[in-house]
Amino acid sequence: MEKDINKELSSMFVIFGGTGDLTKRKLIPAIFSLMYENKLPENFTIVSIGRREKTNEQYREEMYEFAIKFCRFPLNDKLWRTFSKRIFYKNFDFTSDKEGYKDLDSFLINVETEYLTGGRRLYYLAVAPEFFEGIIRNLKNNNMVCMATGWQRIMVEKPFGSSLKTARILNHNISKLIPEEDIFRIDHYLGKEMIQNILAIRFGNSLFEPLWNANYIDNIQITSNELLGVENRGAYYEKAGILKDMLQNHLLQMLTMIAMEPPVDFDPESIRDEKVKVLRSLRPFTEESVKEDIVRGQYGEGIVNGIKAVGYRQEDRVSRESNTDTFIALKTYIDNFRWGGVPIYIRAGKRMDTKSTEIVIQFKKLAGINYYKEFNEIGHNLLVLKIQPEEGFFFQINAKKPGNDFKMEKVELDYCQSCKYVNDSPEAYERLLLEAIRNNSSLFTRWDELEHSWKFIESIEKGYESDISNYPNYAAGTPGPEEAINLIKKDGRQWWNTAPYKEI
Repeated sequence: MEKDINKELSSMFVIFGGTGDLTKRKLIPAIFSLMYENKLPENFTIVSIGRREKTNEQYREEMYEFAIKFCRFPLNDKLWRTFSKRIFYKNFDFTSDKEGYKDLDSFLINVETEYLTGGRRLYYLAVAPEFFEGIIRNLKNNNMVCMATGWQRIMVEKPFGSSLKTARILNHNISKLIPEEDIFRIDHYLGKEMIQNILAIRFGNSLFEPLWNANYIDNIQITSNELLGVENRGAYYEKAGILKDMLQNHLLQMLTMIAMEPPVDFDPESIRDEKVKVLRSLRPFTEESVKEDIVRGQYGEGIVNGIKAVGYRQEDRVSRESNTDTFIALKTYIDNFRWGGVPIYIRAGKRMDTKSTEIVIQFKKLAGINYYKEFNEIGHNLLVLKIQPEEGFFFQINAKKPGNDFKMEKVELDYCQSCKYVNDSPEAYERLLLEAIRNNSSLFTRWDELEHSWKFIESIEKGYESDISNYPNYAAGTPGPEEAINLIKKDGRQWWNTAPYKEI
């Protein structure tokens, strides 16, 4: 394969949190995959920072075991040896040892001198959010960012703040240390192949974009269902819940991609400008609309894939009286000219009956068909963008059923991208790391996007009742609370499910 490399890609990955799950399961496998596909130059290098005592060789062997499990390509031992020689481990307590940053900088300078990376550093903060500001401040105080040579960029994981207030404080403090254009806030959903494909489908087909408005679209549905529970993230989930873990970032980002106006061009700032307009147009909730248009839930014991699953309150590091939401379904609106009056239905939950993330565009039926009795049972035209686990899209239209009688049937046009391109679809972190090196910020969240998404979330929280007396209100392995079905059913509509698409 021809190499897609230029001088700017000759850089150093500096990972804070080098012994954490994110590094083991996502980052190292992603960087190896980029090398496998010749997307990185020969003189890239990785420096992982952790508080545990390890030698370079011990760390490399540990990463090898995880790469075998989580890399999308089969591990070639020869290629891994070449790759692993570029991995270095630095034992350093970055949370408390301020003087240690000088030693770290000397270490980085020695490595980048050997590998000729020219001061081009991508700092990845794979650590808890409370450490973001301290790390960035120490990097700044030791002249390890905003350097005269090369470039230095910082990637931070979600969550960025825990509320509008804390997000504003964090952003204010970080912005005093480094410019906005050097901050890459990650929402890994933006790195998924089919999220990127939304723009191609919308603006690359004359069939869709002219119809992409309130005149022709009846409603939009965004669903993200998971089979898994909170696993070992009980402590985090008690603070975040489904509202901040999924809605504030992943789901709202998907909505902006679907609903935004055509950008002036495909430069990063042009795309992000249009996404911000969508978030600004989202109708905030009131205390009354929270009661009417939001359904909350928490899973109890149940059966998932034939295996008994504990309830949320029995999970590790979760309160036995917890009222944290693990499910949400809501109806909202985008108050602008394009989408005025089109309901947006969003739902997400853990320990559901299926694993599925998708976006459903339901088109309106033509008014004139009411005059044809043969069209009484006509189906809805649907465009379904399948994000995961299967990637692709599904378009449902109507046609005459073969035979002497004039009867209609649904015709399914189904494209499975992940079936056609097995192992060719990059993992989200591969794309995000590569685009951060390329300085393409369109896949990352700008501060004003975050601010407006937090405002929307805050409008929901203000309307929440403090006491949830009926938790748990859905069993693990089920479609969620019954009230979620009624939320959309009372509007004369229905949720659509994947494979095959059917009414609930």
